[in-house]
Amino acid sequence: MEYKNKKNLYNVNILIICFILILIFFILSMNTGYIKLSPLDTLKTLFGGGSTKENLILFKFRLPRIVISILVGMALSLSGCIIQDISKNALADPGLLGINAGAGLMIIVYVLLFGTNTFFSIFTLPFLAIIGAGITAIIIYILSKNKHEGIKPIRLILNGIAIQAGISALTTILVVKLDDTQFDFVASWQAGSIWGSNWYFVLALLPWILIFVPYLLFKSKILDILNLDDDVVKSLGVSINKEKRRLLMVSVILAASAVSISGGISFVGLIAPHLSRRLVGPKHSILLPTCAITGSILVLAADTIARTIVQPSEIPTGIVVAIIGAPYFLYLLIKSKL
Repeated sequence: MEYKNKKNLYNVNILIICFILILIFFILSMNTGYIKLSPLDTLKTLFGGGSTKENLILFKFRLPRIVISILVGMALSLSGCIIQDISKNALADPGLLGINAGAGLMIIVYVLLFGTNTFFSIFTLPFLAIIGAGITAIIIYILSKNKHEGIKPIRLILNGIAIQAGISALTTILVVKLDDTQFDFVASWQAGSIWGSNWYFVLALLPWILIFVPYLLFKSKILDILNLDDDVVKSLGVSINKEKRRLLMVSVILAASAVSISGGISFVGLIAPHLSRRLVGPKHSILLPTCAITGSILVLAADTIARTIVQPSEIPTGIVVAIIGAPYFLYLLIKSKL
């Protein structure tokens, strides 16, 4: 009992530290950019005392982008956490399974047909991305399912890699057909640029987070059970395949909606769940909130760096995440001895 209380207290402290860290990066991100705002100017502007220029910078440009970074990090990290549970592979993430590629293919098709300058596209892109990612996930699921044994985790990963390669080839063919404006947008999007920096993009992404993150928290005990051996899970009366299908669908929706706004940001769904498990362990009632906050911190910090490191220009957020994520992936690969 004493050990359990100490563990619970430790986990609460970890969550508090994560909240403090995201608050620090939130404040830093508000104060950094090509046009400097001092902490005092930012505080005054937040409470309605700033100039017209300061209000424009903070409320129209920086705050929406900060909120989007937090939501994207949350969605990608939780999606990666689910996929790692389903596949029982710590190296799995939405990008590796081809889910991000499927979402991206549908967005490129839309851009090719309709362009990117319509207001309607802001709210259409998440739906299209979910359709593309969903079709990809269904194909991978069907190919990975064994009639007698259900989903085979290693087959899930290998099929995902193969499907992703095929989608990437098709995407390359379509990119050649884009005009200059469309190509610039797609190139920036594929590199993982937070291209939507106004409140409409927040409104396009927020509903998916508000609906499916609480659902995941509700399913935290099921996720705990799915970490057990399949025979044990069956003996507990849990329908393995049904629960995996539902959770995979949620993972697809979260990843695709985030990708539609942020572009191809990789490694968040790999790094955040892995770090969170090391911090608080495998119990999902505490793992999921920690994972969401860790992913938000990672994307927000990366986006802040991306906006400031080569001023007055900026580099895509996805490149900064990749600089962090690629070495970490190699470390995990070596450690897992695959």
